[in-house]
Amino acid sequence: MDLREGFRPEAFAEAAVRSGAAYTSLVPTQLLRLLDAGGPSLEALRTFTAVLLGGAAADPSVLERARAADVPLVTTYGMSETCGGCVYDGRPLDGVTVTLEEDGRIRLGGATVAAGYRGAVSEADRAAFAEDGFRTHDLGAWSADGRLEVLGRADDVIVTGGEKVAPATVERALLAQAGVREACVVGVPDPEWGSRVVAAVVGEGLDPDALRAAVAPGLGRATPRSVAVLDALPLRGIGKPDRSAVRAHFGGSERT
Repeated sequence: MDLREGFRPEAFAEAAVRSGAAYTSLVPTQLLRLLDAGGPSLEALRTFTAVLLGGAAADPSVLERARAADVPLVTTYGMSETCGGCVYDGRPLDGVTVTLEEDGRIRLGGATVAAGYRGAVSEADRAAFAEDGFRTHDLGAWSADGRLEVLGRADDVIVTGGEKVAPATVERALLAQAGVREACVVGVPDPEWGSRVVAAVVGEGLDPDALRAAVAPGLGRATPRSVAVLDALPLRGIGKPDRSAVRAHFGGSERT
């Protein structure tokens, strides 16, 4: 599969057949596109012993859809600083500790955590490593059955009118609406509110005003002020939504 062409379901299916691999690792956007493609792409997913899903918070409806289609899905959480995934299906591996700080940030500890960064680094990066583990940039919560739920990055949080809005919360509300396949929520500068919440969505027959009205009762001030319907979300790297490109679509700067 030529990565310069971006992620294509048909190319993934061909590569899966050629390689005969038992495991594959995907981000949520890639999984969704494989499910939407169906046919050989879905059959390829079913051939793996496990499909490891990480890199971003996954929408619960996508997870349910994959498991209903008999995809052997395992959600993973981790990063380079923890030697990759160290929390599987919300449960830490043996020897790994997970704690949530007062602000909701996730701290990971144990033998998988690196000793630190090599070379010159900022004081904030140096301080991320401590005796009790690595302080991530991610926000988390405990589910009713004691599993870790990753809510998204702390630096993606939008402050609008003094209220903190987690993009993942808004994205899940949008994805629960009929016809919405993908969603990306960001903040853009606003002279009155500091930042305003906006959303880009992908799907068929979507009406922006109707979407806003549908999610408003549950979201309140977090309701997107503007919704744009796109043919596809802009992606970066291995398939994560490009939030900078979404901000630019709404006329916002790279970071608010």
